[in-house]
Amino acid sequence: MQFGILSTAGIGVKSVIPAVQASEHTAAAIASRDEARASAVADELGIPTAYGSYEALLADDSLDAVYVPLPNGLHADWVRAAADRGLHVLCEKPLTASADETAALFDYCEDAGVTLMEAFMYRFHPRTERAAELVASELGEVVSVTSNFSFRLPDGAEDIRIDPDLAGGSVMDVGCYAVSAARLFLGTPDRVYATTTDTRDCGVDTRMSGVLEYDDGATARVESSFDTPETQYYRVQTTDGWLEATPAFNVGSTASAELTYATDGRVVTETFDPTDSYRREVEAFARAVETGETPRVDREESVEVMRTIDAIYESADTGRAVELN
Repeated sequence: MQFGILSTAGIGVKSVIPAVQASEHTAAAIASRDEARASAVADELGIPTAYGSYEALLADDSLDAVYVPLPNGLHADWVRAAADRGLHVLCEKPLTASADETAALFDYCEDAGVTLMEAFMYRFHPRTERAAELVASELGEVVSVTSNFSFRLPDGAEDIRIDPDLAGGSVMDVGCYAVSAARLFLGTPDRVYATTTDTRDCGVDTRMSGVLEYDDGATARVESSFDTPETQYYRVQTTDGWLEATPAFNVGSTASAELTYATDGRVVTETFDPTDSYRREVEAFARAVETGETPRVDREESVEVMRTIDAIYESADTGRAVELN
């Protein structure tokens, strides 16, 4: 599969382009609003073609798909533009800034006959797959989930992640991972209560703490922040034990990963060899395109995670719990 890369964003340059190149697929073209920048990155990474606009890349008939790592607020417009050209789309999380817009984007891509997948790369790590398997089949009923993804954004930084016009905020940037993990183990909550704080007076949340409640009595606590040292973990508490992973989401491709769990008093730690989650994500996306199968991160997952995020923001705005079902 021939991939075009829409922008020279760091996550693409450092992680996704190398992942495509390590697979059987090809990073065939890259675009930037600055043609010199696109050419420099293309030369550095061995990408055959560079374009000075996103529109020019989308007009390249040799491409099969595009990867979109643009700022959050630009995702929907460029996903639609790619779909209009018949290109399949792997798009960074979050796809859009609301559940309704996410559902509409999937409708648009389905009407255009192209595959759309949201790029939650941690879902493709073997440890995540094993954790989901253990919780589903070997541990008891889930009582609670705690999930956190936080890091310190430098003070005074001018960054798209704190730009309200580009759908910034800690929830949108890293809190979405915490919500995704809670949903992986417990599904969509029945109600949400959350608080957010804008510690930098930038117009978006820089901290979030939320409680997700389920009618069967289970709960999840999710947190995100731009103001604390890096923390990324999830812990699942069950009626007969627990399961924990840290760092849970962004595990480097050269680092091993551990999963520790306990059941009936027995504690087990499983170690996973270094794995490139981005490569596995790219390969899974390409396989879904080629076979017509539903991607692992599918319409339902993307919409339901964003429904929960919508409720987090609504609750933080109103100071009240928000019912989802």
